[in-house]
Amino acid sequence: MNESVITLTPPAVEMVKRIRAKDGLSKGMRCRVAVVGGGCSGSAIRWISTTRRRSGDEIVEYEGVQVGVDPTSAQYLRGIEIDYVNSLSGGGFKFINPNAKHTCGCGSSFSA
Repeated sequence: MNESVITLTPPAVEMVKRIRAKDGLSKGMRCRVAVVGGGCSGSAIRWISTTRRRSGDEIVEYEGVQVGVDPTSAQYLRGIEIDYVNSLSGGGFKFINPNAKHTCGCGSSFSA
């Protein structure tokens, strides 16, 4: 069995659905997760919405929520879990990356 490049928790799926409904986005909108240079620890995770599918993307789907990951980012993100958490300081998507050797307090910056 092939492991999905990423996993979305039920709270993350529900939040994407809420955002999609609130912003009037179609159910064809998918999320895209990518590793970009920068961030406090050298690399950062970018989370965007798009309707485009790029050639070579790995696509995972959870209850109608599709997420695409490009091949370059997939090598750094394989096994990542994306959660949505509420806390006293606010809510947001939380990235739990087993490939990160170091992370910082922002939660989306890492070094591999």
